[in-house]
Amino acid sequence: MFDVQGASFAIDGKHLLQPIHHTFQEGKVYGLIGHNGSGKSTLIKLLAQQYPVSQGDIHFNQRPLNTWGNREFARHVAYLPQHLPSAENLTGRELIAFGRYPWHGLLGRHNQKDKDAIERAIALTHTEALADRLVDTLSGGERQRVWLAMLIAQGSRFLLLDEPLAALDIAHQMDVLALIRKLCNELNLGVVIVLHDINMASRYCDELMALHSGRLLAHGTPDELMHSSTLEAIYGLPMHVMTHPNGNHPIAVAQ
Repeated sequence: MFDVQGASFAIDGKHLLQPIHHTFQEGKVYGLIGHNGSGKSTLIKLLAQQYPVSQGDIHFNQRPLNTWGNREFARHVAYLPQHLPSAENLTGRELIAFGRYPWHGLLGRHNQKDKDAIERAIALTHTEALADRLVDTLSGGERQRVWLAMLIAQGSRFLLLDEPLAALDIAHQMDVLALIRKLCNELNLGVVIVLHDINMASRYCDELMALHSGRLLAHGTPDELMHSSTLEAIYGLPMHVMTHPNGNHPIAVAQ
C-alpha cells in the first residue's frame, strides 16, 4: 500500500499541495475530485514518482518511495499520465507488449511468461478486436482500453490514472470506468484515479478524496462525502444530493 505521511509539494516557494496524510490500499478505487488546480494531478504525480516530495514522506510497501528504482517500482505501480505519448504505427498488441518493459528493458526478448501476460491482459480488457489494429485508428474509448491493457500486462498491483476520461463522451466514460471497476474487483488492484465528474466518481469509486486549493478538504465513501454542504465547500456552488433512481449511490446536481 501507499502510506502518505505529511507529503507536500512546492515549486519556486509556492505550495501546490499542502501536507497530506492518507493511505491507499489494494482492492479499492480511490477517486480524486475537486476543481481545476486543486492539487489532484500533483498528488498522483507524487505517488507515481514524477515529482519529488518537498516535505514529509511517502512509503510504498513500507519502503520510502525515493528508495525504489524506476524499473523495480514499475513492477508494482503503473502510471497513466493525462497526456499520453504517441503510439504512432503501433498495433494494439504492440502497445500492450510495452507493459512488459519493467521486467526486461526495451531490448529484452519476451519469454512465454511475457506472452501469457500480454494475452491475459487482452482477454481481461476485452481488446481482442483491437489488438491487430493501429492505435492511431482507434476511437478515444478504444484507445483508453488498449492503454489500460498495457498497464495490466505490466503486472502491477497499483494503477495511477490521471484524468483517463478526458475528451471521452459519456458512453465511453462509463465503459472505461466499468472496466477499471471490474479489473479492481477481479485482480484486487489498488486504483487512484483523477476524475472531474462527481457522479461518475460516486458510482464507481470506493472512496473519494476532495482537494481544494492544494489541501485535502474531505475524504470518505460516496455516502459519507456526498452532502450538500461538503460539495458546496469543494466546488463553490449549491448542490442538491439525492439517491440515483436506478442504483444505491448518491448523485448531485447544481441548484
